[in-house]
Amino acid sequence: TVLVPPLAGVLSAYGIGLADATALRERSVEAPLDAPDTPARVAEVASGLADRTRAELRADGLPDTAITTHARVLLRYAGTDASLPVDLGPAGEMAAAFTADHRARYAFTMDKQLVVEAVTVEAVGTAGPHGPVHVPAGERTGPLVPRATVTTHDGTTATDTPLHRREDLRPGDAVDGPAILAEDDATTVVDPGWRATAGPAGHLLLTRAVPRPSRTAAGTDVDPVLLEVFHNLFMAIAEQMGVRLENTSHSVNIKERLDFSCALFDAEGNLVANAPHIPVHLGSMGETVKEVLRRRAGDLRPGDVYAVNDPYHGGTHLPDVTVVTPVFDDAGHALRFLVASRGHHAEIGGITPGSMPAFSRTIDEEGVRFDNWLLVRDGRLREAETRALLTGAPHPSRDPDTNLADLRAQIAANEKGIEELGKAVAEFGLDAVQAYMRHVRANAEESVRRIVARLEDGTHRYETDSGAVIQVAVRVDRERRSAVLDFTGTSPQLPGNANAPTAVVTAAVLYVFRTLVDEAIPLNSGCLAPLEIRVPPGSMLAPEPPAATVAGNVETSQAVTGALYAALGVQAEGSGTMNNVTFGDDRVQYYETVASGSGAGDGFDGADAVQTHMTNSRLTDPEVLEWRHPVRLDAFTVREGSGGRGRWHGGAGVERRLRFLAPMTVALLTGHRRVPPYGMAGGAPGALGENLVERADGTVDRLDGAATTEVGPGDVLVVRTPGGGGYGTPPEDAAGSGGPTGP
Repeated sequence: TVLVPPLAGVLSAYGIGLADATALRERSVEAPLDAPDTPARVAEVASGLADRTRAELRADGLPDTAITTHARVLLRYAGTDASLPVDLGPAGEMAAAFTADHRARYAFTMDKQLVVEAVTVEAVGTAGPHGPVHVPAGERTGPLVPRATVTTHDGTTATDTPLHRREDLRPGDAVDGPAILAEDDATTVVDPGWRATAGPAGHLLLTRAVPRPSRTAAGTDVDPVLLEVFHNLFMAIAEQMGVRLENTSHSVNIKERLDFSCALFDAEGNLVANAPHIPVHLGSMGETVKEVLRRRAGDLRPGDVYAVNDPYHGGTHLPDVTVVTPVFDDAGHALRFLVASRGHHAEIGGITPGSMPAFSRTIDEEGVRFDNWLLVRDGRLREAETRALLTGAPHPSRDPDTNLADLRAQIAANEKGIEELGKAVAEFGLDAVQAYMRHVRANAEESVRRIVARLEDGTHRYETDSGAVIQVAVRVDRERRSAVLDFTGTSPQLPGNANAPTAVVTAAVLYVFRTLVDEAIPLNSGCLAPLEIRVPPGSMLAPEPPAATVAGNVETSQAVTGALYAALGVQAEGSGTMNNVTFGDDRVQYYETVASGSGAGDGFDGADAVQTHMTNSRLTDPEVLEWRHPVRLDAFTVREGSGGRGRWHGGAGVERRLRFLAPMTVALLTGHRRVPPYGMAGGAPGALGENLVERADGTVDRLDGAATTEVGPGDVLVVRTPGGGGYGTPPEDAAGSGGPTGP
């Protein structure tokens, strides 16, 4: 039962009128909250803004007595970008309000100075109280007749719905839903199954006229409708984690480029669902989580958070730091789930700024290792200990403050996942949530098995620019609807840094087979159940410490993906490289991957200028790039004609030109500068990529795919990325033997 009083009557009883107009003004301040002159300055700004907003409403004809103002102050932690509004008041009260709101939103607070970013004042003008509500007297002499019939929509169907004026209703009149009751300042919708009855004071009494359908709790047996509900629920939780990470992070790489991933895991560490973030992260995060479970068995407890990036103990390469949070029951005894977020830290130490060295030989030359590092214990952030780790390595981080800020953001993202999982358990029950975690993985497994049953055996020998080879054979067992992916014949462990931990191979396999499934299912560990992956120990895909791995996660993952697509005969190669660019000094560091062309397939052209396969990050907006770093973006254009010809042409790569304003160290990790991206079924390969530096003195230095160079003011780095391969014999060339066109 719902009692609905007339809105005008409520407003009149409290002396409140409807807002006729509002005015909002904001002014930047940028001052420490605890500075002696800040309170007076903020009050002065607020007073000036209040005068201006009042003047705007007075100009609209509203009397001063009908105008009220509300001042808010936008506060943020020093060195961060996310501000929160608090009511104007004494500095101590504003600081306390900000701290409480920040903790409620992000699950942590920071030991940093508070900064007043801006002051806002909103003025609201009202027309004054409404008059009394008129209730018709006397008995009705005829039936209640609607004023009109209107069409309403419930999202799926259209319904002819009677519309009544509320003042037409006499006490005792009843209207069954669906119906609409309109008045001057409100509309009441009576849903189907409900009845609205007019009271003697003009109130409406809404009661259910048709009993509510019986509901049963979500069971543990799989139901197709609930399976779809939980598919989307788990995905939505991971997406909300990502939104919080984006909003709370500090680095350009995470906040702007979105080089991060978030995912949910069951109590055994099996990947359940992830947001559509970075494929090379998501497929390999399961190994990270399972490593935490293996090595922390018996020690894991509520309030713990772990950080991992060590490629030999659950990580992939050092810039990708995974933060793992276990989720326990209310009593703190039973482990229920785990949540994790992985972010690429654009500075984690190493021999070159940006932590993506072109010529590292050992893992220690690539930066700081988090080997199942206890980041939070019993709810306390171990900030001092973590800072000591970041600054005490053989090649320490150049920006530990940003590392710590992004780690806090990852903790906050995980807390969002825990919060939303708690809501799911409250709504559906623990048994149902855990059961559907199994069901969504079983559904993914079945989807991949259906695809595997249609595949053919295949092999491919994929040669990289360095001469290293990735050999893969796919052997399909149609009866069991399973396949063996055998990488025997792959080159031995390399002296450079293109070695990829086996978790990266797993990520590539998971990505490739998930893309073969033309259904809306979460990418999860169920996709791997029909697949057996065999990687020879000591190869470049299963290196042994202390081998360097920084390029393995980015470049070798793309090569493994290309080898698999070729062995399966699915599509031509899409650039096969992330085109990694880093630059920096001891003060600033920056990292980006540059778009290329995607490969064509049977029935579709490749796309121009996109991030392909194992990378899914975006490029930093030019304004942010130039504001935060001493560079100018001279040009970012499509390389027309760089896609391979074919019945369906490959996508075109890009040309990106960065002009430096200060001395910097540049490191490049790029591929297909010697071996072009392959075409398929008679299609031509894509164009090779190219790297060079146009010096301020007019000379030009051509760089290899893996290169390090020093640049100065006026020097321009030019990166031309490969095009995707074409598919099918080009219509204008029956022989299909042409090469790529364009540069």
